[in-house]
Amino acid sequence: MNYISHKVSGQPYTATKILGNVAGLKIWTDAIIAQTSHLPLVTEACIFRVTFLLPANRFPSNYPYGPDLDNLLKLFLDALNQTVFRAAPGKDSCIVALEAMKTCVPDEQAGAQFEILPINLTKPQKIAVTPATNSQLPLK
Repeated sequence: MNYISHKVSGQPYTATKILGNVAGLKIWTDAIIAQTSHLPLVTEACIFRVTFLLPANRFPSNYPYGPDLDNLLKLFLDALNQTVFRAAPGKDSCIVALEAMKTCVPDEQAGAQFEILPINLTKPQKIAVTPATNSQLPLK
């Protein structure tokens, strides 16, 4: 797998939008799918980094920090499961480390900039904790 860096343009929405432009959910999902369908497929463990680029109207006075990151991530990753993660066993469960942030940008710069970094994982070892010393020993 190769390193991927890509920007999806459009206004990010959360998976739980119930007020305002509820059609924005489908528009954003369709944008993610259309703008990432040409990217290489992820087939192994990776680190995922994303910055949601949100227009000012996504930071109203009653939500001065903007929409919840977990809800932004849910919709974004679900859409990527149909494109870059579709060949990975467990789809986006191949993400072993995640970094997410959000920031305010001018309307025309809205979207999400993301990176997928491949990593090599060895098969996880089972660890036994001995009660007397609380030390960790690999199981055989």
